[in-house]
Amino acid sequence: MKSNVFSWMVHIIAVVALVVASGAQAQAPMPEHFSGIISDYTPSIPSTKPNTPATPPYEMRGQWSLHLDRRTGKADFSAIIAMEFSDYWLLTTPNVDPTNSALRGQHTHHITMTGAMLSDASTCPPYLTPVPTNPGFAVTGMADITGNGSAAPFQTKGGLSALQVCINGGAEVEFSNISLVFQTGAPAIAHFGSQAIHGVVRFPRRSDAGDVDRQ
Repeated sequence: MKSNVFSWMVHIIAVVALVVASGAQAQAPMPEHFSGIISDYTPSIPSTKPNTPATPPYEMRGQWSLHLDRRTGKADFSAIIAMEFSDYWLLTTPNVDPTNSALRGQHTHHITMTGAMLSDASTCPPYLTPVPTNPGFAVTGMADITGNGSAAPFQTKGGLSALQVCINGGAEVEFSNISLVFQTGAPAIAHFGSQAIHGVVRFPRRSDAGDVDRQ
């Protein structure tokens, strides 16, 4: 009899422990620190000057990091991006030597956004199939953008650019995708375009420990 009672007690304790562990996991806080890679292309952007050809597509490759402060509902975002003309332009433009790397227009950008406001992702751009099932979140603020280490030409003329950063994911990887969208009227649209700039989330973390990618 005592053996049966003991057995039932062990069973009940195990079930309670499992329920508590499951509840703790379900209520685990969202990571505060994210980082990853940007990999995309700009569109061909028409010139605003008469008799001037459109700017051809650029390749965009870089890294980014985002740090949330749940107490204030704000975030800091930064990205480093290297850009150069894509193969499409070199291979479709007459009288251009595709082996001449000096024609690529290589340059860099540092993008920083401090105190961006946290919101839901209802206004984020759609993704292609498979569509992320985790809605994620968005942050929006004013981005300071350099060009080769100095103020970018479009920023010198038009000031800071309103930027939306969206992070979401799916059933197997909770946070997998990032998109950057410059908002209507942002001076940076003249260079990057108004489309979503895509990338991948590599390291979501709940603390600063081991955040080797933090910029």
